[in-house]
Amino acid sequence: MKLGIRAKLFLLSLGLILVPVFVSYAYLRGALEESTLASVRSDLRVRARLVAQEIGDSKARSPDQWQALAQILGQRAEARVTLISPDGAVFGDSELNHAEVSRVESHRDRPEVKAAIAGLPGAEVRLSATVGRRMLYLAEPVQQGSKLVGVARLSVSLERVDAVVSGLQRLATVAALMAIAIAILLSSAAAQLVWRDAHALTEAARRMAAGDLETRTRRSEQDEIGELGRALDQLASSLSSTLTELRVERDRVAGILSGMAEGVLLVDRDGRVAMVNPALREMLLLPSDAQGQTPLEVIRHAELKSLLDECSEHDQTRSREIEVGGLKPRRLLVRAAPLPGEQGGTLAVFVDVTDTRRLETMRRDFVANVSHELRTPVTAIRSAAETLDGALERDPEAARHFLAMIDRNAERLRELVEDLLDLSRIESQTYQLRFSSVHLQRRTESVIALFRDRADKKGVRLVCALLESLPKVVVDEKALEHVLTNLVDNAVKYCASGSTITIGARQEGDLVRVEVADDGPGIEARHLPRLFERFYRVDAGRSRELGGTGLGLSIVKHLVEAMGGAARVESEHGKGARFSFTLRTTLPPGVERSASTAAAGGETSASS
Repeated sequence: MKLGIRAKLFLLSLGLILVPVFVSYAYLRGALEESTLASVRSDLRVRARLVAQEIGDSKARSPDQWQALAQILGQRAEARVTLISPDGAVFGDSELNHAEVSRVESHRDRPEVKAAIAGLPGAEVRLSATVGRRMLYLAEPVQQGSKLVGVARLSVSLERVDAVVSGLQRLATVAALMAIAIAILLSSAAAQLVWRDAHALTEAARRMAAGDLETRTRRSEQDEIGELGRALDQLASSLSSTLTELRVERDRVAGILSGMAEGVLLVDRDGRVAMVNPALREMLLLPSDAQGQTPLEVIRHAELKSLLDECSEHDQTRSREIEVGGLKPRRLLVRAAPLPGEQGGTLAVFVDVTDTRRLETMRRDFVANVSHELRTPVTAIRSAAETLDGALERDPEAARHFLAMIDRNAERLRELVEDLLDLSRIESQTYQLRFSSVHLQRRTESVIALFRDRADKKGVRLVCALLESLPKVVVDEKALEHVLTNLVDNAVKYCASGSTITIGARQEGDLVRVEVADDGPGIEARHLPRLFERFYRVDAGRSRELGGTGLGLSIVKHLVEAMGGAARVESEHGKGARFSFTLRTTLPPGVERSASTAAAGGETSASS
């Protein structure tokens, strides 16, 4: 219900007057009732003690004697006197005859009687079922010596207390009626004072709301009405400037969307197409009247609809590659993101990756074919080497020399094949990563232990400089071991005798940077930008001599990036080299924690 100013002022005035009245009434009623009740209770307690004393001194024995005594004491005490035995039976009442007393139920469960039987005075206020009025009951234990012989209960009506409260209630009613009359007068006077100015401000606000932002109230008063008018004028001016900026920004965004090579689809909160840019129309051959339709009606693709629904339902960014057929088959990478704010909706960006995926497929096929062709001769070479080792007897030394050569090259071919396959899996995102929280120091020490004998034989010193205080890193343990193994292996291979290789780490925000540094021959600056490329070697002859495949550092780079980090190298010729990579202390973006892995200690599976 819509209330006007008069009604609101009336209700406000009425509330300001009635609330104190009712609060005062409630307080005074309670205080007055409590005070009057306390006075009656104190007086009745004195009378009850006298009655109890007199009963304790009485020689009455028979029921008739007790009944007569109760009536006498009731007249003296000016109250109803009830005599009760320790077991709760009534054997005397000043307002009943002997026959009626014998039919009275046990009073043992009465609160005041319970207290008196326990040896303490008891009091209770309740509605009497017999007389239909509120009564005050006060019970005193009756003792002869130290023995409890009964209970004397006195009761009086609280009519006097109720009469006082009723008088106060009548007074409060009169005060409330007077308050209503005063509220009507005050609200009428106040409404008359503010109505004219409020009406003028309302009309100005309506014109502004209708789009006339040039309207001004032009109030000069220094009171609240004047402040409100000036605030409305400032608001109109600010809105006018904001709308101008929005128009400029809208035109700019429209220009950007029109010039983008990527397709853009905007879906509102109701699941309807709100905008389609020209690139997406051309990419998918969409009609010009797509606005207002559902995405499934415009782009008949169930997987796209599922992606948009997931994004909207979970309020999280989702991405997926989809294949679109028709006259122009394409492979599209779609990234859908929820839009913040009350308007909501979903923004989907389409990137044509058809050519990219075709090239990737060709590369993977090449690597797979090469690997397949290399496996057979490798197996044959190793089988021949094993056979010749026991068959050749004429020149055992020469035989062993060639056997060793065959075995060495076969092993090198096997490593090349394995590295090619690993690199292919990593780049094609089929290399499965299982993320977990790992102690970096323990994993590093286990890798160093693998190279300790080799380093000692070569005269190279391995040093682990990691601190126990480093936080755990969230990585794939096998991938981390692969990275460390490749870096330490390279350092041991290319360092001369007497060199020192140091593995250290430091925290950088929410990242941990791991460094493998040596004081070996170093690397010339011209080689550094290409050092992580596949098959790139600083010294090809020496690399082959030492058994390198040229793929180790490339694998390191791809594995580190798959775990959400980055790899780099720093070196000067003749001053050693420092290879470093970063690891995250939290899950990389885009990796979701599953319920099963979370219960198992935070481990999460994801494809690199």
